[in-house]
This record gives sequence, C-alpha cells and structure tokens, in this order.
Amino acid sequence: MNREHFISHVESTQKAFRCFLVALCCGDSSLADDIAQESFIKAYLSCDGLDNPDKFKAWIYRIGYNTFINHKRSCKIAVSYDEIPAHNQASESSTPFRYQELYLAISRIPENERSSILLYYMEGYSIKEIAEISDLSTDAVKQHLSRGRKHLRALIPSS
Repeated sequence: MNREHFISHVESTQKAFRCFLVALCCGDSSLADDIAQESFIKAYLSCDGLDNPDKFKAWIYRIGYNTFINHKRSCKIAVSYDEIPAHNQASESSTPFRYQELYLAISRIPENERSSILLYYMEGYSIKEIAEISDLSTDAVKQHLSRGRKHLRALIPSS
C-alpha cells in the first residue's frame, strides 16, 4: 500500500475510529487521540504487511484495540468490577457525550466486555469480526457480549 492509498483509507475511517476509541476510553478524548495517533503510526509503519486493503478498517481497529489494551496494562490499575465507583470522575461539562448515563454505564463494565459491546453495537461488526480484531474465540466474544449486556442492564435503570 502506498502513501496515497494509506492516507485515503485513514481519511475514510478516521471519524468512526476516533468515536470507537473515545467510547473505549470512556469519554477521555485526549487519551483516545493519543491512542489513535499511535495506532495510525503503527499502521503506517507496517502497512506493507496488509495483504488486502479492503480489510483496512478491521485492521486499524485491531491495532487501536491492541494499543488501548497495552496502554491499560502499562497503567497497572487493578480494580474489580464491584469496586468501580458509581460516579465518573469527569464532570458532565467536560464529557463530550450526549448520552452520559449510557457512557457512564459502559465505563463501569470490564474492558473486554466494553470493547465487544462497542464493536458490535456502535460499529456493527459481526461476532466473527470482533473475534479477529480482539484475537479471541467467537465463544469468548459471545460471552463478553452476554455479560456486558447483563452488566449494563444492572447499571442503567429502566424508564
């Protein structure tokens, strides 16, 4: 893939990719921007290894997801699901989300469930595609989706 093709693919996926990363980072747009930038650099440096340019979007999402996971591992914060505080630390005015309650609930579920929920519902990926992006089995993705939905139902009061 040459430079022009790479730029074209980035331009066509950039907005959706950034939205995915912002949601994955629980509204931390600065962190999402850092991860996006690092992901695009990694992708550019290894774009010769992309055999099928039609798979660019799934490929960049996988790079972004892995970059996010590596960042989280480097933070070494170990908090169980039950210990997560009920209120997000960011004020509502600094959070760019219109549906704050939903994103607050998404921020409170485990990362593996969060990424599966976001890829499936926000980005429209199939379970098989999510398994490829996150390097998991399809059964693991199904389990993450099931548990994520269960956790979200418990966190979001029904109207």
